[in-house]
Amino acid sequence: MILFPNAKINLGLQIISKRADGYHNINTLFYPAPVFDILEIVKSSERKTTISVSGIDIKTDDDDNLCIKAYNLMAENYNITPVKIFLHKNIPFGAGLAGGSSDAAFTIKAISSLFSLDLDSRQMRNLAAQIGSDCAFFIENKPALASSRGEVLTGFDLSLNKEIVIIKPDIYISTAEAYSIIKPNADVPQLKSLLQHDISEWKNLIVNDFEGPIIKRHPEIGKIKDMLYEKGAVYASMSGSGSAVYGLFDQLPDLQDIAQDYRTFTGKIM
Repeated sequence: MILFPNAKINLGLQIISKRADGYHNINTLFYPAPVFDILEIVKSSERKTTISVSGIDIKTDDDDNLCIKAYNLMAENYNITPVKIFLHKNIPFGAGLAGGSSDAAFTIKAISSLFSLDLDSRQMRNLAAQIGSDCAFFIENKPALASSRGEVLTGFDLSLNKEIVIIKPDIYISTAEAYSIIKPNADVPQLKSLLQHDISEWKNLIVNDFEGPIIKRHPEIGKIKDMLYEKGAVYASMSGSGSAVYGLFDQLPDLQDIAQDYRTFTGKIM
């Protein structure tokens, strides 16, 4: 079974408060993005589930890989046998694009199908939420407002229908680093209401709270965002806790000068 786990972008990201469990309450909108890994999962005659990774070197032990964690979680709850997992990494890590979470969610969906478990979306979301805060989003993989740690999802009717450019500088930002420099603020306009405005107004309304402090540490990210606006983006933002920056366009611009300096992804975002 071969699947193509996709990335996500954040439309706005409000850090509301720090929780007693050490996490943060957030408001954001997750939106599927057309950057893909390749995931193949087959039943195995071996005694243990294994994973082989190609593409981007993610430098992780098997037991730390989120696909393995997803399998192990399902093995604790269901009668399944070992599998072989082949993962080709294309979605950058440390980018705010949630590639690892997507891989884990698609592993859950694949194993449910491979072993005829017939799990419904609610069951798979509950499993995914135990792996990562944004993992549950990829089960249904549709635009959704996310609150609490990011695992409480509410479907949101939005169709961007734009060209997207995603730029990944050679900067790695861990989620822990990003949250360590952010100051929560509960006194913000409701993101749901802001998203009702025309996209041409988002530049002055919809903010990723991570951007300010992270751009102070990594000015290059701010320069990339400015560059996307200079090329005609109707909206541009850092995704998640960074470091990837995306721009939404009516028409795809000339990117030759950018592509020679940065890893660049383009596609149609529906």
